[in-house]
Amino acid sequence: MSNNINVLNHPVVNAKLSQLRQTSTSTKEFREGVHQISTFLGIEASRSLQESTFEGTTPVAPFTGKAIKPQIGLTPILRAGLGMTESLLDLFPTAKVYHIGLFREKISLQPVEYYSKLPSEVTVDVCYLLDPLVATGGTACAALQMLVDWGLDVKNIKLLSVLASEEGLKKISQEFPELEIWAAAVDPTLTVEGIIVPGLGDTGDRLFNTL
Repeated sequence: MSNNINVLNHPVVNAKLSQLRQTSTSTKEFREGVHQISTFLGIEASRSLQESTFEGTTPVAPFTGKAIKPQIGLTPILRAGLGMTESLLDLFPTAKVYHIGLFREKISLQPVEYYSKLPSEVTVDVCYLLDPLVATGGTACAALQMLVDWGLDVKNIKLLSVLASEEGLKKISQEFPELEIWAAAVDPTLTVEGIIVPGLGDTGDRLFNTL
């Protein structure tokens, strides 16, 4: 895989993901698991953020503090990306959130845009694209192209995913070789219907109890 693809390797993440895969996992548990894994992804993907300094005072003495310098943007791909949004907002409370609506047409497996809430001008320095399940990679590529067309440099976009297929990551890396990708895990198999195996099912349905 590309050097820009980062796969987490952490016992807590592995345990949480294994719980998500289980058919017996409740909607509440599934939401909580996606939230927790997304927190790990957000922390790891933000290691290289620039920092600024400021002068402050504790109850004991003055100190030099640090703050995140760039304006952060979050772009969840509807609807499943909403399951990752709150955890990233916990990390970046002042982040701007811009929603993109895309669904995968069942026959052609091609992405179809149905909603975009991007303003006329770019208002963020770094953007985290939130897509919990990357299967064929088509939806993520379409969302990435929308962000690039908006005016963001792909070097300033980071794709965060709970689970991805090898084929999907390969497609994204080929189309956007400078993109930084963070995934909690990667599964080897993608069926002709575009389903990840063993996967974890339809993320949106499991998040919103619409199975």
